[in-house]
Amino acid sequence: MDRLIYTAMTGASQTLGRQAAVAHNLANVTSTGYKAEEHRLRAVQVQTHNGMPSALPTRAFVVDASTHTDFSAGPMNYTGRQLDLAVQGKGWIALAMPDGSEAYTRNGSLELNVNGVVQTRDGIPVQGDGGPISIPPDVKVSIARDGTVSVIPETGAQNIVNNVGRIKLVNPPEADLVRGEDGLFRLRGGGPAPVDENAKVAAGYLENSNVNPVEQMVTMISLARQFEMQMRMITTAEADDRAATQVLASR
Repeated sequence: MDRLIYTAMTGASQTLGRQAAVAHNLANVTSTGYKAEEHRLRAVQVQTHNGMPSALPTRAFVVDASTHTDFSAGPMNYTGRQLDLAVQGKGWIALAMPDGSEAYTRNGSLELNVNGVVQTRDGIPVQGDGGPISIPPDVKVSIARDGTVSVIPETGAQNIVNNVGRIKLVNPPEADLVRGEDGLFRLRGGGPAPVDENAKVAAGYLENSNVNPVEQMVTMISLARQFEMQMRMITTAEADDRAATQVLASR
């Protein structure tokens, strides 16, 4: 009886958490560069502390063991915009965070601020080989496959190409990446990742989310049925307990 109640009770609670994760994935179906996340559950024995008696071995909780991120690439969408980038294959675009640390994203929808600094739509500067990359006014911007940013004057000598910087592209082990509350990824140890010369980008493209909406909807329906089954198990346990009490009371 203990195993039934504890497993069903905590399983229902964690199922709601998984439903929230699926809902978050569905909400980001159209988010550029978004990576789907999945919560994995497992059963653990109830632990006691401070000299309390050990819990019965039949009592086990269902807990959220880990949050798995699907790092597979999403489909590429052609935009033709100069400051749109899509990472081809493995790799990430490095961002210079306000606290001096680095974060990583696959969202290559970039723009220029009032000072000409290349940044994300959220106002975070893109990390270059020597810091943030600044673009002079009245130029055409071109970004090579290795992240090198070049500019061509729109007036005067229009055959002069100047390199103004190179976007830092990295490819750390996926197991070392942790998703932050802002949706950006960081190294688990907190340090910067080294430049990966093999990481490439495609200018004029954006990477769509890798969320499969049909798959996520099927998962949501499955979780809803799983929650109903767990609640039915709790109701069954309550009915069994009531029947057992009546049998004992009649003796």
